[in-house]
Amino acid sequence: METKNLERVVIRFVGDSGDGMQLTGSEFAKAAAEAGNDISTFPDFPAEIRAPAGSLFGVSGFQLHFSSNEIHTPGDAPDVLVAMNPAGLKTNLKDLVENGTLIVNSGAFVEGNLKKAAYQTNPLTDGSLDKYKVHSVDISHLTNAALEGSPLSTKEKGRAKNFFALGLVFWMYGREPEQEIRRIYQQFAKKQEFGDANVKVFKAGYHYGETAEVFQTVYKVPPAHFKPGMYRNITGNEAIALGLVVGAELAGKKLFYSGYPITPASSILHSLAKYKNFGTMTFQAEDEIAAMGAALGAAYGGSIAVTASSGPGIALKGEAMGLGVMTELPVVILNIQRGGPSTGLPTKTEQSDLSQSLYGRNGESPMPVLAAKSPGDTFYCAIEAVKIATRYMVPVMLLSDGYLANGSEPWLLPNLEALPRFDVVHRTNPDGYFVYERDERTLARAWVIPGTPGMEHRIGGIEKDALTGNISYAPENHEKQTKLRQEKVDRIAQDIGELDLSGPESGDVLVIGWGGTFGSLRQAQQALVTQGKSVSHAHLRWLSPLEPGLAKIIKNFKRVIVAELNMGQLRAVIRATFLVDAIGLNKVQGMPFKVSEVTEAIERELGVAGHSTTTVTVTQTTANA
Repeated sequence: METKNLERVVIRFVGDSGDGMQLTGSEFAKAAAEAGNDISTFPDFPAEIRAPAGSLFGVSGFQLHFSSNEIHTPGDAPDVLVAMNPAGLKTNLKDLVENGTLIVNSGAFVEGNLKKAAYQTNPLTDGSLDKYKVHSVDISHLTNAALEGSPLSTKEKGRAKNFFALGLVFWMYGREPEQEIRRIYQQFAKKQEFGDANVKVFKAGYHYGETAEVFQTVYKVPPAHFKPGMYRNITGNEAIALGLVVGAELAGKKLFYSGYPITPASSILHSLAKYKNFGTMTFQAEDEIAAMGAALGAAYGGSIAVTASSGPGIALKGEAMGLGVMTELPVVILNIQRGGPSTGLPTKTEQSDLSQSLYGRNGESPMPVLAAKSPGDTFYCAIEAVKIATRYMVPVMLLSDGYLANGSEPWLLPNLEALPRFDVVHRTNPDGYFVYERDERTLARAWVIPGTPGMEHRIGGIEKDALTGNISYAPENHEKQTKLRQEKVDRIAQDIGELDLSGPESGDVLVIGWGGTFGSLRQAQQALVTQGKSVSHAHLRWLSPLEPGLAKIIKNFKRVIVAELNMGQLRAVIRATFLVDAIGLNKVQGMPFKVSEVTEAIERELGVAGHSTTTVTVTQTTANA
């Protein structure tokens, strides 16, 4: 048996939404992380809880990129495609690299399934797959054979076939099975019969790889070189929950979270509910409006208050968010973006809520907005959001997206003792107290907990006097308060760190990005720099206020590209703010950028002689991931 070392591999598992592809992919990701590889994952699943079996729109997939070197994305295209049914093959084959490895569950390629997937002939026998390395394995039959004599029903046995695929891939990439076997038993500790069955099937898949003559090579990806420390595999929503808990601790306060279930934000509530022993209280509200109102009440009462949703829920929270701006209460609002408008693409990723976050409230209602760039980065963004909200007494919007929320990466556990504290101090001295008396540096009003002796006060949605807090309809007072609320947000720039810039501060092309596009943009820029191209990449964490470091460099480049998964929302802000002829690289397909798409767009601009404003739109024929 030959063993071959590889630098990197991209695997995609696809099948029905009930085939366990998310579990299969996440389990292999854990094994890759334990083996010391750098990893990046991209779960992709339908919006329906259980889409019709065998349907094209019901395909669930999980892509994993693991490498012996540092990586930033889950990969442009899979080297290996594991297809559990015809629909999975039909919708994903176009992405498989030429001469890539294709593992197909031939047992699912029956007439009914082929018809549902719109196949006129069986692709396993008609020669259409000749340019790939095809391994046709009757996983369905072999799963049932492994479970012969099991007390499980036929349907329950069928659900174990994903572990056969997992075992086979474990063997192909030289992963030791013992740790996974222990993990399976742990997962099914309350249902031993299921644990026993899944282990049997997993072993059957592993030993099939050993004994089948068609598999002649074991591939191994050596460990990556990481900064020393303890790592764990973490998703964006898990990291953001941890960041909120730590942020509240650094502020010396209790954490209150209120939310209403919505994809892809729901798992934040699930994660935070596990931390009740760390001073965290979670509340599932009756709707989005109630969740926002509860967060405002908790902030008024002196807690670190957080709520989360996605675009449709953020729309419902809009009026109460405006109340938070008017009352100047510290609330963190998490927007885990998805495709829109309306219900849109509930399980797909997009960055189309930026304009909503900046302007989606009535009146002049400014709020600070920041965005995380990777799953692990959401931890630090959550802490920063808590710090800014309490320091400036203002609601803060933190943007993530479905790609970051569900994707995972190795995360270096932080030294909590080294994280700087920002303990909140509530005013208790009533002498000379005025509700809207402001701190000279931050313009924040004092955070007074109701019930403090002598500190009785009122706040509310009607405009208040700029000092006493009494209701005021005076025109000059309203203008003064409006400008102060904006100035307070602008002053946050004094607490923003250095601009995340890769490359020199001047050159031919500057690529500006924000949020979850970081990996694709940074990898494309670095690849072009190694070719001698004059390209830099600035990635923004702060979108309101805009990072001051950008103003220092943006006019030093011949061409500026703003890359985002929307129709050009940040580009409009950049052009209006800096009066530069920025070009948009835009994609709105519910999928992240490929590195190749970004590279091609930059190379086009490097060769442009004219100066006309253009928008580069990623087309359907090149953009499916």
